[in-house]
Amino acid sequence: MSKILAPAPDMRPGDPYPAKGADAPDGSADEVLLDDPQEWPSFGRECSVQEGRDRYPGAWESNVVIEGMHCAACALTIEEALCRVPGVQRADVSAATQRARVVWQPDHTRPSVWMQALRQAGYRALPALDAQARDQRQREHRQALWRWLVAGFCMMQVMMYAWPAYVAAPGDLSMEMERLLRWASWVISLPVVLFACGPFFSSALRDIRLRRISMDLPVALGMLITFVVSSIGTFDPEGVFGHEVYFDSLTMFVFFLLTGRWLETRLRDRTAGALEAVLNRLPPSVLRRTDGGNFERVAVRRLQVGDVVRVLPGEAFAADGQVIEGRTLADEALLTGESTPVQRGPGSKVVAGSFNLQSPVLVQVEGLGEDTRFAQIVALMESAATQKPRLAQLADRIARPFLVLVLLAAALAAAWWWPTDPARALMVAVAVLIVTCPCALSLATPVAMLSAAGALARSGVLVRNLQALESLSQVDTVVFDKTGTLTRDSMTVQAIEPTQVGQEMQVLAMAAAMAAQSLHPVSRALVQAAQQRGVAGQWAVRDLQELPGLGLQALVQQADGTGPAWLLRLGSARHAGLTSPEGGGLLDGSGSVWLALIDDAGQSHKWARFVLAEDLRAHSSAAVAGLRQAGMGVYLLSGDRADAVARLAASVGITDWRAECAPADKLAAMRALQAQGRRVAMVGDGLNDGPVLAAAHASFAFGRAVPLAQARADFVVPGDDLGQVVRTIALAQQAVKVVRQNLWWAAAYNAASVPLAIAGYMPAWLAGLGMALSSLLVILNAARLSVIPSAPLPQASDHVSAPRGQAASA
Repeated sequence: MSKILAPAPDMRPGDPYPAKGADAPDGSADEVLLDDPQEWPSFGRECSVQEGRDRYPGAWESNVVIEGMHCAACALTIEEALCRVPGVQRADVSAATQRARVVWQPDHTRPSVWMQALRQAGYRALPALDAQARDQRQREHRQALWRWLVAGFCMMQVMMYAWPAYVAAPGDLSMEMERLLRWASWVISLPVVLFACGPFFSSALRDIRLRRISMDLPVALGMLITFVVSSIGTFDPEGVFGHEVYFDSLTMFVFFLLTGRWLETRLRDRTAGALEAVLNRLPPSVLRRTDGGNFERVAVRRLQVGDVVRVLPGEAFAADGQVIEGRTLADEALLTGESTPVQRGPGSKVVAGSFNLQSPVLVQVEGLGEDTRFAQIVALMESAATQKPRLAQLADRIARPFLVLVLLAAALAAAWWWPTDPARALMVAVAVLIVTCPCALSLATPVAMLSAAGALARSGVLVRNLQALESLSQVDTVVFDKTGTLTRDSMTVQAIEPTQVGQEMQVLAMAAAMAAQSLHPVSRALVQAAQQRGVAGQWAVRDLQELPGLGLQALVQQADGTGPAWLLRLGSARHAGLTSPEGGGLLDGSGSVWLALIDDAGQSHKWARFVLAEDLRAHSSAAVAGLRQAGMGVYLLSGDRADAVARLAASVGITDWRAECAPADKLAAMRALQAQGRRVAMVGDGLNDGPVLAAAHASFAFGRAVPLAQARADFVVPGDDLGQVVRTIALAQQAVKVVRQNLWWAAAYNAASVPLAIAGYMPAWLAGLGMALSSLLVILNAARLSVIPSAPLPQASDHVSAPRGQAASA
């Protein structure tokens, strides 16, 4: 739902919303406080989403938790109430997570305005990251538990009073005793009706007042009819309804419904646990160093770039920064995909949301709020939490018409039975009202998809597009990019071959001194190799020249200024003067870079050869083998040279590849595969693969350097493990299977239960039990997705070797 509305007639762009008064919204004090622009980042961000071709320039995107919603019909009502507010451009509400994403224009409205619109619709919005929302949720859980306990205790007491009427033979139970037991049951049922049934009745009254319908209305109507009929039978045992009372049925199905709803809430919180785990990672306050050298505790939102904070063991880092004192281990698993703690010492970078595991450290703040990787990940997960797959949207659309049909079916059933037995007619109507509630149908799809998304988030895969899980389950072809995807954005030195044995470290140190002045991946690999071997910084460089695509030339001398200065060239064989001028490229076909000495006559003399290879991501070969075992086609599209692509393709086991592809060539190859009827998933680095990622049926973006909020991929993997592709596809297929099972169960349950209820074979308590169990079965089935299916990867070596033969071109 996307709706652009005109600004308020008496408001000019840029004007603050008027203070509360005659012309101000009648919002609560807490909501009015949220109108302060400094508070907006605490529960939202400047809108950067792009859905289709619709953009929202200058808009804010806020995420809130909704109180008082219980079903898909509630979600539609909330979306309609929000979109009627001038200045609200879009509202997405998820019944499964009870969260809403609101896109609004600050020039036209304020949070208190659209929050007040929700209050008028009978709901309440709380900032998603606010501690008040968590406290309120805990209070609701405790209150729901108390309602359940009261209903259970009263049910047992009422059953004890009702039991004699079921087992007594004619004449065993006197009229006075029967009436006494009815009165005792009526008294014990009052706490159930007045307290335990409170949420159902309040929701139904709200619906009636606003002339709408939700899933609580038929349930509350059934409860009320049962209590009224039984009360009339108690007060007037000789009347038309005095033949039998149904307090036992009332207390039983209330108890069953509350049991189902409480368990549903617990399981739903577990389903959304990954999102909550991310959202609640930042501490509410930190220890900041003052000008006097002392430490004071301040709110995280008061931090500024350049502040120095102390992070204690067990605390989370509140901002991106650099360690300036102390050494520790940091847990960055959820943010970077690294499963093992990483060492962090002076000069090391730390990321917001990661945990300090070992010892106190001082950190200088370098990034806050939206500038942190944590904020980008939260934005992705919040977006996924409020998205609705197509099947869920269909369930939402049919929820209201279905509820109207439920009321009509109950009325027709009562009319059919009324001439025979008015009391039985009303109880049949009650059974129809309760048993046909479409809770299971509305939960079937979103709960399964969110369970899968939560499991993926815990394993290091972030879901940007929830609908993509359905598309991914149908994929039969996977296309990989090379640089940044199958390989990391770096190379490694595999071998050092000096002309004289024993000079390996010397030539590496000299080459690294020259390479330190360049940003080329080959240069970075040489510098990293020298640092790892402890020989960096031993030589000084001057008069350095760099020829792009060829290499470097410089005078190199020992760092202390002693010894001769040698003129060296580092780069391709052509640049080093070791081959004919027709050669080219920084690396030759064997992946080598050369170091040559230039004498006074200008002649080149080979000094060393460095054999380099692209650094493959973890399990690259195993992931390709796993996809092939699953029956999928695997392709490689790269813009690199043919020899480099052939070498890597042979190493990982890909036979269909294409080299020297421009972005347009990759897109054309993708569309050619789709024209053959293939369902294609693209795996790229998210930097230069945007058009192909957008055109694929499903897409992955790999790499820690990917700007997460701007990536075009459906799935973002911050880590390096390509095995995540195999596991994600397996989980997507399992998720779709669970969705289909849930839908079939919900449909079969209603198809079997409705005729039984209309025929009078299903009492009200059994209808309540069936309704609760149907919802629980759907949620428990979806909870199986919280464990990622084991997809063992075949053992394969992950190194790049020289090609054994020309591979078939894609």
